[in-house]
Amino acid sequence: MHVNVAKEVAALEAITVAELRVRYAQVFGEETRVGNKPWLIKRVIWRLQALAEGDLSERARRRAAELAQDADLRLSPPRQKRTTPASVQKNGRARALANGHLPLPGTILTRWYKGQTLKVQVLGHGFEYAGQVHKSLSAVAKAITGSHTSGYLFFRRALAGRGGNA
Repeated sequence: MHVNVAKEVAALEAITVAELRVRYAQVFGEETRVGNKPWLIKRVIWRLQALAEGDLSERARRRAAELAQDADLRLSPPRQKRTTPASVQKNGRARALANGHLPLPGTILTRWYKGQTLKVQVLGHGFEYAGQVHKSLSAVAKAITGSHTSGYLFFRRALAGRGGNA
């Protein structure tokens, strides 16, 4: 049996995902709940080619099984969790600090705005600007501009790098 791959791919691309699942069940002998159309097409085409041209030899299958038993199944090392002094807090600011959205406490953010240099200090529990402590960068930006604005966008230059001053 010869498989015309181009013809089969065109036919598979023309049908719906539900129909692809049915075709998958026909060629693999088991159902799938996958809804990713490109993946289903690739798998069905692969299986049709394997059936038409022959699959792995029994010797190759045994060797692959041996290698799989000896292999470390983890493909990438576990992610290192970033810890900051504020990461022990349970509020949103602590999560933002742990995720790297904000510089560490003690950093001074600077921003040139309407002819003056503004300086905001990052605290563990908020942001200090002009002697007042604000809960968020957006609150600082509102105090400066007089209207609601995103603190992240307002201090974009200062937040571009983890260092702060820009």
